[in-house]
Amino acid sequence: MATPEDAAFAAKLGAQALTATVRSTRPLTPHLHELVLDVQDPAVAGVPGNDIMVSVSNGERFVRRRYSVRDVSADSLTLWIRQGHDGPGAAWAAQAQVGDATTLIGPRGKIVLDPLADWHLFVGDEASLSAFYRLAESIDPPGQAIFILVLSEPDDFVPPASIDGIGYTAIFVDRNIAGNSPLLDALAAFEFPLGDGHAYLFGEFSEMRQVQAALLDRGLATDAISLKAFWRRGRENRDHGEPDKEV
Repeated sequence: MATPEDAAFAAKLGAQALTATVRSTRPLTPHLHELVLDVQDPAVAGVPGNDIMVSVSNGERFVRRRYSVRDVSADSLTLWIRQGHDGPGAAWAAQAQVGDATTLIGPRGKIVLDPLADWHLFVGDEASLSAFYRLAESIDPPGQAIFILVLSEPDDFVPPASIDGIGYTAIFVDRNIAGNSPLLDALAAFEFPLGDGHAYLFGEFSEMRQVQAALLDRGLATDAISLKAFWRRGRENRDHGEPDKEV
């Protein structure tokens, strides 16, 4: 249950704290687990591009982990949580049972869809699919969405289910193929559409910095790139859910 400390922390962030309970849980792909949580106020999820903080145990104390929201209804929200590592959030998702309670704080994050862009480029990994698909579903026709994602294995591909009225292209690459960076190689082979574009980079810290540099080199303006690095290879996220950004 959300404590007075949770409420005070949320108020400091300009957010709200509430208790959520697990409605359903299932493996979605080899590296993604889906949780549907019952919530009293779906506004905790914010707008597409926002995320929430979830309170989980690391075995010694409670820490917070941040997750993008895949879907929102009048009384629930859906999370897709990456597996295949030893983090407390991944363990919580894999072990969650129907009826389990946790504390959510949200909405969090500053990235939202650019309403003036003619096309939207989403670059990341399987952990960013939930954010990307929710953002794409908010694009007004006749907008265009392009997904370039690196996957841990081909079975981690989840097709977009409800992107109607817009054009979209999906390029998925295997992280294990030969090359310096499969994601950068795929991006280099992609030709920008006509018109004004906006890129959304969600993924591993170093990889997203490299993608950002590549897009700047190709002429995309700084304010046309939104970057959210939510994990860092070889380092555990800090207690508040953010990756360690120190060199």
